[in-house]
Amino acid sequence: MSSGLSLAHEPVSKVPHGKLAMWIFLASEIMFFTGFFGAFIVLRNSNLELFSHSAGELNKWLALLNTFILIGSSLTMALSILNLEKGNTGKFKLFLGLTILCGFGFLIVKTIEYSTKFGHHIFPWTNVFFSFYFLMTGFHAVHVIAGMIPMTFMFIKAFTKKGYNHPVKVETLGLYWHFVDLVWIFLFPVLYLIFPSH
Repeated sequence: MSSGLSLAHEPVSKVPHGKLAMWIFLASEIMFFTGFFGAFIVLRNSNLELFSHSAGELNKWLALLNTFILIGSSLTMALSILNLEKGNTGKFKLFLGLTILCGFGFLIVKTIEYSTKFGHHIFPWTNVFFSFYFLMTGFHAVHVIAGMIPMTFMFIKAFTKKGYNHPVKVETLGLYWHFVDLVWIFLFPVLYLIFPSH
């Protein structure tokens, strides 16, 4: 007699459910940010002088610093996943902690940038360029914070007696974090660099 039907919840695609759900979520986020970028480009092309002048008010060096911070955080995130898979919990905690520090560093630099803008009386309602600037970078910053919350939970759990031994969950969070970094790599040139000089 044949064996009974297995009820094990093995994904048909062989991709863990959590990771598959993350890919679907990221696909929806890509469409969301694509709408932002599309609207920005259309308005930019009809307001070149305004956008060019307003972009000149941005601090490209702080934005470049944040770019390096996020690129570094992608590396440390990947190393944390690699070391957890190898069972090296010490290095896992080290690299995950560095990733969290990079996230805080990014937010601190962004806070400095925002504070400078407010100090110069530049607000989201100043003009259409700054409306998009604050909307897009602010929405991105919210994504950074959203990624740091579960990351911090994993980091704290790693120091408990049971530790944290869920490589797939960390890898799934890593997908999200790499997406956040990738979005910034697009935001940086679009907002800070791609404008006519006059």
